[in-house]
Amino acid sequence: WSSDVCSSDLGVIMDTNGLIVTNYHVVANVDEILVLLYDGQELPAHVIGSDPETDLAVLKIAAENLRPIPLGDPNKVEIGDVVLAIGNPFGVGQTVTQGIVSATRRNGLNLNTFENYIQTDANINPGNSGGALVDAYGNLLGINSAIINNLTSNGIAFAVPVTDVQKVMDNILEHGRVIRGWLGFEAVDITPTLAKNFKLSLSSGLLITAIAKGGPTHLADIRPNDIVTSINGISVTDRHRSVSQIAEIVPGEPIELEIQRNNKRLKVTAIAGERPTAN
Repeated sequence: WSSDVCSSDLGVIMDTNGLIVTNYHVVANVDEILVLLYDGQELPAHVIGSDPETDLAVLKIAAENLRPIPLGDPNKVEIGDVVLAIGNPFGVGQTVTQGIVSATRRNGLNLNTFENYIQTDANINPGNSGGALVDAYGNLLGINSAIINNLTSNGIAFAVPVTDVQKVMDNILEHGRVIRGWLGFEAVDITPTLAKNFKLSLSSGLLITAIAKGGPTHLADIRPNDIVTSINGISVTDRHRSVSQIAEIVPGEPIELEIQRNNKRLKVTAIAGERPTAN
């Protein structure tokens, strides 16, 4: 990569006609993007669309007969599997580091709105952003996206699974944006301390703190201080999982909620809206 800020991050060729996926933060504040291909060609690229909430962006270059990366299956990845991270750390040139999978479906890190990371101990540094995390056979498992504590982290790196990458890319190509379900409320997790302070009998759930005026939950007469205990029959365990579950629902579809209000259990049906686009 080359840009007006002289960054040297990576991207992954996804098809033969020039579609490339990289991180949103790589291209968010640049005036020009140049792509240096494996055969030495240097081509301008433009952003087709981006999704700040997963830190992904889709680019296009005017090239044909490219060699797209073969895709792996993150759902079959197990802790301890060997993985390779491809990058250009600190601009020194293409570099490959080896590690193992430390965890899958990692969330709650507050790195992005939607988190479903593959965690690895492969060394990932500035310049690795947007690069491929591959299995031992070269199949794409994810897009390297983040490390904890920036330069001081050691063996704690995260990649967005290629299944999530495909969903984002397909939405951008079809709609120009990522379409997600939305209920229009803010909430905090029920913790033992919160349950004790509020004298609640529940050990899990979402305590609603704010409602978007005119949003789906407002129209369904759900109120602040209500506690959501189940969404479409699935018990609420933590806020991050629930946000992701709601996001998977097609706007316009009904969502069945079980809530507790003043020690009374209620069943409420809300109609999913479309999640507002993040700035």
